Amino acid sequence: MRKQTPEQTALLEQLKSVARGVSETFAPFCEVVVHDLRDPKHAIVAIENNLSGRKIGDPATELGLARIADRTYPELLTNYPNQFADGRQVKSTSIGVKDSHGSYIAAVCLNVDLTLFQGMQNALSQFSQVKSYARKVESLDPANAEVIRARIDRFAAALATTPRALRTDERRKLVRELKLGGYMEVRRSTDIVAQHLGVSRATIYSDAK
Repeated sequence: MRKQTPEQTALLEQLKSVARGVSETFAPFCEVVVHDLRDPKHAIVAIENNLSGRKIGDPATELGLARIADRTYPELLTNYPNQFADGRQVKSTSIGVKDSHGSYIAAVCLNVDLTLFQGMQNALSQFSQVKSYARKVESLDPANAEVIRARIDRFAAALATTPRALRTDERRKLVRELKLGGYMEVRRSTDIVAQHLGVSRATIYSDAK
């Protein structure tokens, strides 16, 4: 065990609070572990939202030992593939913490269980599948609706904002430009513009005057 100073001990206590806060924010998907690298044989000093089945006092991982041996080892390793002992796929991030002398004294590790997300992804993929027919059956979107939306998006982007965040004067200028450009002649154009801007049809009629 390496020498422990009061400052280092205080830092470890703060890291435990950070781990608790992060785990509660991202529960139940994310396990957060604090490793005390000064005592590699009993490195784990906190484990929040325990998903891996490890316990307080368990030894440091290979990554922790690498940091102990080499102070130039990367401080931040993000989103690397990992797995729990039972085979569940995990996305991990490891954050090394150094003391004022540049030596690693601790690490905070986040392990996200991907099992649920992969199941949701598969379900969404299956749900979103559509059949392809040789002849188009119908369209629920009026012709040229995407052209109008794209024109609105370009206008908002040029002002470094979003369509629904446009100020009143900016929205009125946009609607008048759409009218001059012939966009308001498209079937259901008022509905399309109003919906994309998040305002009423009456507002669009008023802005177009």
